[in-house]
Amino acid sequence: MTQTKRKKSDYIILSVDHALDVLEAFHAEEDELGITELSRRLKLHKNNIFRILATLESRGYIEQNRATDNYRLGLGTLELGQTYIRHTGLLRVARPVMEELNNKVNENVYIGILKDRYAFYLDVVESNHTVRVLSRVGCRVPTYCAAIGKAQLAYETSETINEVLGKKELKKFTPNTIADREKLMEHLVLVKELGYAVDDEEWDEGVRCVGAPIFDYTRKAVGGISISAPSVRMSVEQIRKEYVPLIKRACEEISNRLGYDSLEAKSE
Repeated sequence: MTQTKRKKSDYIILSVDHALDVLEAFHAEEDELGITELSRRLKLHKNNIFRILATLESRGYIEQNRATDNYRLGLGTLELGQTYIRHTGLLRVARPVMEELNNKVNENVYIGILKDRYAFYLDVVESNHTVRVLSRVGCRVPTYCAAIGKAQLAYETSETINEVLGKKELKKFTPNTIADREKLMEHLVLVKELGYAVDDEEWDEGVRCVGAPIFDYTRKAVGGISISAPSVRMSVEQIRKEYVPLIKRACEEISNRLGYDSLEAKSE
């Protein structure tokens, strides 16, 4: 087999792969982990975990909580994430529109993308209310219970949706989480018909969100915008009457700036 025909997987460096596994083990639900737990989850010897953590800690990507001896993500990961955000054209285009939307609703306005089974929040324009939703920037949320995730997932093929959802039973995070696959698929059909999605306290109790998709020139959903607020300040009726027209208009503006022809799409 010639070198040009070799798969990229043939060039994977195992130690680097393991280091990335360690970094990816930390997320919104698991902000601190110990060596024993990492070893169990990743099926790596404790000595290997310790050496990986020591290396990542020396570069600022991992730090140790001296009170618990557990480990957590370091500032290096934040700096790397911010670099990604600065270099993403989608965010440069979207930011002014997000700020304008925030001025109209005075609630948290997020932009996010889908990756694997999650919706990732990349940036936010925050509300100036004293009581507001804690920023989700840098967090990942299961796609099926986030408005910003459902709004994009609805435009994928049924094969892709099933792949994203995986084969395991869907977890209920609140009593409102749609964890039944058949009901979720029906829900996503409706989301596509309406052009927006609502998270009615499906991820966090006491928090509602409304999200809509962003399309690029290929007519693919490449991101989404969502408005998030405490449920006491954002009723379902208010979402439908006030927020849906605003967020759909904002996403259409961003999509048009990315080369998406909304008028042509509507005529088909």
